[in-house]
Amino acid sequence: MAFISSGYDPKQPMKDRITDIGPKDYKEFLPPVIKKNYGKWLYHEILEPGVLMHKAESGDEVYTVRVGSPRLMGVQTIREICEIADKHCGGHVRWTTRNNVEFMVDSKDKVAPLKEDLLSRKHTAGSYKFPIGGTGAGMTNIIHTQGWVHCHTAATDASGTVKAVMDDLFDEFTHMRLPAQLRVSMACCVNMCGAVHCSDIGFVGYHRKPPIIDHKILDQICEVPLAVAACPTAAIRPTKVDLPDGTKVNSVAIKNERCMFCGNCYTMCPALPLSDGQGGDGLIIMVGGKVSNRISNPKFSKVVVDFVPNEPPRWPTLVKKVRQIVDAYSKGAHKYERLGEWAERIGWERFFEVCDLEFTWHLIDDFRDPAYETWRQTTNFKF
Repeated sequence: MAFISSGYDPKQPMKDRITDIGPKDYKEFLPPVIKKNYGKWLYHEILEPGVLMHKAESGDEVYTVRVGSPRLMGVQTIREICEIADKHCGGHVRWTTRNNVEFMVDSKDKVAPLKEDLLSRKHTAGSYKFPIGGTGAGMTNIIHTQGWVHCHTAATDASGTVKAVMDDLFDEFTHMRLPAQLRVSMACCVNMCGAVHCSDIGFVGYHRKPPIIDHKILDQICEVPLAVAACPTAAIRPTKVDLPDGTKVNSVAIKNERCMFCGNCYTMCPALPLSDGQGGDGLIIMVGGKVSNRISNPKFSKVVVDFVPNEPPRWPTLVKKVRQIVDAYSKGAHKYERLGEWAERIGWERFFEVCDLEFTWHLIDDFRDPAYETWRQTTNFKF
C-alpha cells in the first residue's frame, strides 16, 4: 500500500513511470521538419562556408548555419544562443561534437536574416561572437579539454592555446580553400580526453617530471592500493617511510624510469603532484590522424614536434609550428587529400623538410603498433 500511495503500483510497474535516470528521448527535441523526415534524407550540399542544405525524400529542405563556439561558455552566451534559436529556428539549436553550434531553418528565405543576425553580434573588441564556418575543405572548430581552468592533471592551458592557434588560423575556419577538411584538437595531458589521436593536427599537454611524494600527507589522505593500481606502467609500489620526527608511515615509492608522467596517480592521490612549480611542462604536436576511411584507412596521429614550452598567454612557438604545418599542407597536398595522406605520399622525411620541423630521435619511438607499419624502422632515413 505504501508503494501505491507514493504513485507506484507493483501490479502495473510501468504505468505513469517517472524516472530521473538519463535524459529524455532525443527525438522529443528534434525540429519538426527533421522529425517528419527522420531517416529519409536523400543528400546534402555545402552551399557556402558554414551553410549546409539537406534534402529529404519528401522534398523538404533543411538549411543549417554552423558557427564556432568557445566551448567553455558562460550563462550569458548560452542565453544569447537560445535567444537566436527562439528568434529564427523555432527554439531549436544543436551543439556538435566539434564545439560548433548549428542553427537550422526549414526555408532558404530564412538563411540570410539568420546569417545577418549572427554576424552582427560582436564582442566589445570587435571580433565575432558567432563566426560562420567550419564546413567542407576548411578548418573545423578546435575541440579541446579543460586545461588549467578545471582539470587537475593538466600540463598546459586548453582555452589559451586554442584561442591563440584559432586566432592565427581563423581565415581557414571561415573559408574552404584547403585541400580537404582539417580537424584540429587539443588535450591538456596525455590521458587524451580530446580527440588528438585521430585529428589532422593535435597538440597535447605534456608533463616531464615524475610525481613528487608528500609522505606525511599521503598516509593521511590516500589509499595506497588505489595509487598503486592507478599506474599504467607499474612504476608505483607500496612502502613504509620514516619521517624526520621518527614516525613510520605508509607511503609509496616510484621507479622514475618507468613513469610516463600521465598523472593517473595524482587522480587517486593528491599527495602525488606532478608539478613542482619550477616549470618543465609543455606541449607536443601530433599530425596525420583521421577517422574517415575515404581514400585511405583511418589513421592514428604521430608526434612531429617533441616539445613546445608553455608560453602563456599567446603561445608563440606553438602557433608558429602549427602555422608551418598548415601552410606546407595547403601548398603541397592534392585536392581531397588529408594531412596524413599527404605526409605519407611525400614521405615523412620530406614532410619534416617542407614543414621546416626538426626531426629528433625522440620522434622515432612513436606509438608502437601503428609505428611499426608506418614509420621507417631502419636507420635509412634520408635526412
